[in-house]
Amino acid sequence: MGLADIAEGLCVTTEQRDRGVAVADGTAGDLSERLADYADDLPCSVETAAAVVDAYVGGSAVDAAGHEAGVVPTTAAKVLHLLGLEGVSPVSPQGRELVRDWLAGELSRTDARALSGASEREFALAAFVESHEPLSGAEDVVADAFSRSDDASVAKRDALAETMSGADDFL
Repeated sequence: MGLADIAEGLCVTTEQRDRGVAVADGTAGDLSERLADYADDLPCSVETAAAVVDAYVGGSAVDAAGHEAGVVPTTAAKVLHLLGLEGVSPVSPQGRELVRDWLAGELSRTDARALSGASEREFALAAFVESHEPLSGAEDVVADAFSRSDDASVAKRDALAETMSGADDFL
């Protein structure tokens, strides 16, 4: 059996996401200022949304990020999804497919919820995630806000500058 035999019948079902040209944004300002353009589309204030993202990117789970920002976990998950952060759906990939089937009218809500094993809240959040696309450009704003703009070796050199004061004399 050759590779052609093994690969027979396989097909690609998803497309690669075109992220465009990489950009380094040196814009000053905090995340809440950068999110101002999305204020009308977020389920909370931009300051709260920035606090949710900051906590989540800092390592907090979705529910903890929400609590740290002063919002319920469902609102935090909605914010993270709308701003393009992935992995906030409370159901498995198969559960997401069941939710999509329900949204398309191919399955009753009761059956979709039962088959997915989701609670009422989990199912409602999964339906939100499946029926709302992330806000256009928001993912780039968040990525730029948390990207490292300088080289790690330069940052180390700058942090240790006082200890290396005499090193320039030997160069």
